[in-house]
Amino acid sequence: MNTDDLFGLAPVVPVVVLHDADHAVPLARALVEGGLPAIEVTLRTPAAVESIERIAAEVPDAVVGAGTVVTAEDAERSRKAGARFLVSPGCTPRLRAAMAETGLPFLPGVSSASEAMALLEEGITAMKFFPAEPAGGVPYLKALGGPLPQIRFCPTGGIRPGNAADYLALPNVGCVGGTWLTPSDALGAGDWDRVRVLAAEAAKLRPA
Repeated sequence: MNTDDLFGLAPVVPVVVLHDADHAVPLARALVEGGLPAIEVTLRTPAAVESIERIAAEVPDAVVGAGTVVTAEDAERSRKAGARFLVSPGCTPRLRAAMAETGLPFLPGVSSASEAMALLEEGITAMKFFPAEPAGGVPYLKALGGPLPQIRFCPTGGIRPGNAADYLALPNVGCVGGTWLTPSDALGAGDWDRVRVLAAEAAKLRPA
C-alpha cells in the first residue's frame, strides 16, 4: 500500500482515541461495516499500541494506522504492532527518516507552505494538514494548491460533518481525518450501532 491507496480507501479516516483496548475490535468492525476501512489509532493513551495489535490481528478488512507519531520510537513500535500507515502532527528530519525506515506509507504533518516545501524537497507529496481549521482551513489549502499542486493533503483538526465536504471538494485533498465518528460517550457505552451509522454517513460524503 502507498499513500495514493490510503487516500482512495474512503473520504474520511476516523481519528480514534482508545482508553480501553477491549473496545478496539468492536469499534473497528463497526467502522469497517459502515464503509470506513482506514482507521487511525492515536498514540495518546496506554491502550493505543495494544489496540492496534488487536485490530491488525482480528479485523482483517480494517487498514489500521498509528497517529500522533512524534518520535522514531513511536514509528517503530507502531510498525511492530501491525500498523499499516503512520500519521504525525508535525515533522522533523529525524522523524521523517524514522517513518520512512519502517517501509510504511506515512502522512507527515504540516501547517505552512515552508514545511510542505521542505518535505517536497525529500520527494514527499502526501501530507497531513494539521490543525486544519486553526491553521487556515479551506481557504488556506485552496491557496496552497496554486503554487504546490503536486501535494495532496489529509486535513485533520476541527473537521466536522458540516465542513468535511468543503475540504473534500478541493483537488489537493485526498481525504479528511475526524474524531466525530467515535464520540467518547458512544465508546464508553459500547454503542457500536451509533458508530456504524456515523461511519455510513461519512462514507457518503464522497465516493471512496
